[in-house]
Amino acid sequence: MKELESIYNSFLAGSQITTDSREVKTGDIFIALKGENHNGNTFAEKAVAQGAKHVVIDEAAYNTAPQCVLVPDTLRFLQQLANHHRRKLNIPILGITGTNGKTTTKELCHAVLSQKYNTVATKGNLNNHIGVPLTLLSMDASTEFGIVEMGANHPGEIKELCKIVEPDYGIITNIGYAHLEGFGSYENIIQTKRALYESVKEKSGILFVNGEDKLLCQLSEGQKRYTYGIDGHFTNGEIVQTTPYLVYALKTHHGQLYIRTKLIGGYNFDNAMAATTVGTYFNIDPLQIQAAIEAYTPSNLRSQLLKTERNTIILDAYNANPSSMQVAISNFGEMKADNKLLIIGEMRELGAISEESHKNIVELMKKNNFPRVFLVGSSFESITNNYTFTRYFPDTDTLIEYLKANEIRHAFILIKGSRGNKLERITEYL
Repeated sequence: MKELESIYNSFLAGSQITTDSREVKTGDIFIALKGENHNGNTFAEKAVAQGAKHVVIDEAAYNTAPQCVLVPDTLRFLQQLANHHRRKLNIPILGITGTNGKTTTKELCHAVLSQKYNTVATKGNLNNHIGVPLTLLSMDASTEFGIVEMGANHPGEIKELCKIVEPDYGIITNIGYAHLEGFGSYENIIQTKRALYESVKEKSGILFVNGEDKLLCQLSEGQKRYTYGIDGHFTNGEIVQTTPYLVYALKTHHGQLYIRTKLIGGYNFDNAMAATTVGTYFNIDPLQIQAAIEAYTPSNLRSQLLKTERNTIILDAYNANPSSMQVAISNFGEMKADNKLLIIGEMRELGAISEESHKNIVELMKKNNFPRVFLVGSSFESITNNYTFTRYFPDTDTLIEYLKANEIRHAFILIKGSRGNKLERITEYL
């Protein structure tokens, strides 16, 4: 495809790739993508006026300047360009997916591998059909190792992303119930995530597997793998404490090395052990692994510990599904603290299991004897009247009005909910 080679040569010569017409500068390559609410082709003329060297479009009506390059599908072109670049780079790439913990695991692996290699990893959670190719294209000749996070909410998506990435190494953090509306069934989730293992197998690559997870061990059976867990694995460790932060002991040939993280919750042990295992496999000194993991501070609304003038808050408002909600609530229950308050937002995209899942979460809170729980979102409406310790709010705005009128002080608060709840907005009132 001569168009791809021509544009790739411009890219190698220093032209930047952008999919946002507002960011186009002289010499850039603008790829006009389509979304639900926009058509990038309509900005082709603007991109030319701003000095773009190439403007990649897929609608002939906008082919109005020499800079325009007409292709059958601009998204497919972006993905092909990224795969072409990935092959030319010829560097090891670690692919990471899973229901929970993939972004934290990616960040920890990045911190550890950066001790030895010039490593480029997915920024934020740009882990979809657009973010993955852009991640690959952010790597250059100086990159020695790549880490690509891959997310999915429909069947087959990981397989498609793996065709672009061609990972040499793979981690599935776990497989749980999430995005069931899109996947249709738990079996579809398993098969979609499993595609990462199958892709690594095609390259005769290596998997890093949680040896305590029966499903992941079953799915990776017969492949070259290195396991991690409590005992009898390639790397072994155990939780020492979880309040307020996770501390775990890494068992080495020279004894136990205590790693004091800035991560909230025992559920982050698996994520930290995955990164520890990757570092150990690549012969990074245990003290360097320790330093990298201890220096990592979570952000982006993921298990952040906040101390306000009035309260102490665990803010985990980036996302929620039944499995992540269960571990977050259980871990909060184990923490030794007075005056606990849970502010729990509804879980989205659960389809047929939504009502049962929300009821199970409230039952778990009842079992933990939490004195006060605020439930936010319409998914809780039908069940909240059955419990005396809960207070229901139809949305975050209603909760904010309540907090303005009812000041909360000296509380230890867990805030957990799906992205659509935007529960981070309430922190300024706590």
